[in-house]
Amino acid sequence: MRRVFITVHLKNFILLSVAFISFIVIASVLIVGVGDNKSLNKGEKYKIKSEEYKNIIKSSSIPKNYKMKVLISKENTIKEIDLEEYITGVVASEMPAEFELEALKAQAVASRTYALAHVTELGGILCKNANGANLCDTVHCQAYMNKEDRIKLWVKDGRKYWDKIKTAVECTQGQVLTYNNSLVMEPYYFATSSGKTENSEEVFSNKIPYLRSVKSGGEEGAPKFKSSKIFGYNELSQIINNNYSNAKLTSASIKKQIVIIDRTKAGSVKNIKTGNITMTGSKFRTMLGLNSSNFEIVFNLKGVEIDCTGYGHGVGMSQWGADAMAKEGNNYTQILNHYYIGTVISK
Repeated sequence: MRRVFITVHLKNFILLSVAFISFIVIASVLIVGVGDNKSLNKGEKYKIKSEEYKNIIKSSSIPKNYKMKVLISKENTIKEIDLEEYITGVVASEMPAEFELEALKAQAVASRTYALAHVTELGGILCKNANGANLCDTVHCQAYMNKEDRIKLWVKDGRKYWDKIKTAVECTQGQVLTYNNSLVMEPYYFATSSGKTENSEEVFSNKIPYLRSVKSGGEEGAPKFKSSKIFGYNELSQIINNNYSNAKLTSASIKKQIVIIDRTKAGSVKNIKTGNITMTGSKFRTMLGLNSSNFEIVFNLKGVEIDCTGYGHGVGMSQWGADAMAKEGNNYTQILNHYYIGTVISK
């Protein structure tokens, strides 16, 4: 009887030990979580370091051969285009092929990020002008042309340029920008800065942490670094009054009626008074078809001269600035890290 008692007692002890160990393991799983990166984002000391999420994109992933739905404007049709093929057509249309390879790589990553930011499976929003497609093929989204059409426009060295751009895209295949373990949804870029990029909220109203004003040098050789437009006094008054009926501008008093109120950190006009109306520098720029919001107004005897520095909205990556950085020996990762503060290249 004693042997039986000892055996039973030993079995009970083993069962209790197994149950206790199982409880500890299960409790640990419930408290910590398994394979859940979100559980590491509860505070500053728990944030994932850049190196740890370099190859992670929040939310769902997309198939390797994902096809973008693009509205081809001239045909008014939606075409499904392989993602990497689409990015090649975008880079070929958005950035001069003569640029340094590292600048073209930076453009490829920014363009790919912009494209995926319009994929609903990743939390993106479709282009409102694309009739249900992800994007349109104009500068409203990203300019895009297929291989044949783009080569024809280059006329000389077309195939050489296309191969160069294709190399840039292949070298960065699948790479996108992420911020705090999420896909960057506003990877804005533009042609030429005035020496500095803009803080996002001073142009687009929303403050975005990775779109901060940074220095952007070496762009003085860009074809549209400096530009001017001249308007007659009557002409300018009519344009503004037609757009804003309450402005009440008169050609006789226009010198006193147009006043720059303040400027952004980068030097662009933030707000401007035109008669009885105050508008943003961006709206003034759009209304008059100016190359940038960084402008000076000169009232001459025969007309009003508006002198601009830079080309584009000024937020995010400057394309000519990227090329200047590449010429100085910077690689595409350094270029992207400079213009998109705190972002990480993920695949």
